[in-house]
Amino acid sequence: MKPAFHFAFLVNDLETTRQFYGKYLGCKIGRSAPTWVDFSFFEHQLSAHLAVDVPPPKHFSEVDGKAVPVPHFGAILPAAEFADIAGRLRAGGVGFVIEPTVRFPGKVGEQRTMFFLDPSGNAIELKSFANPDDVFAS
Repeated sequence: MKPAFHFAFLVNDLETTRQFYGKYLGCKIGRSAPTWVDFSFFEHQLSAHLAVDVPPPKHFSEVDGKAVPVPHFGAILPAAEFADIAGRLRAGGVGFVIEPTVRFPGKVGEQRTMFFLDPSGNAIELKSFANPDDVFAS
């Protein structure tokens, strides 16, 4: 098994979370219990845990002239998968915090990026690098 990232986060409804992550992000549902559900999030494990109040993002950090919600989580995807998910989100009427856009055009680290919220208000960023070797370039 190759190493995989695990992230546990709060949601206010498990059924809408299952539907959102499955329909829009293509996540497969893993194990679950009455208070949590696991997803394969681009081959990494997300664990959504039921909570009464999920705090909305309160902090935004400026990156390339955009207000980025912090905290957030996400994935780096191939360009075609990024475009496919952006299309599904648009078709489903999911609003964007930051519309799909190109960040750092013509520079090292050029990438397509988008930010949106899940039904519980968790901020998610998906991105796709023009050059995959730039992911950790300085």
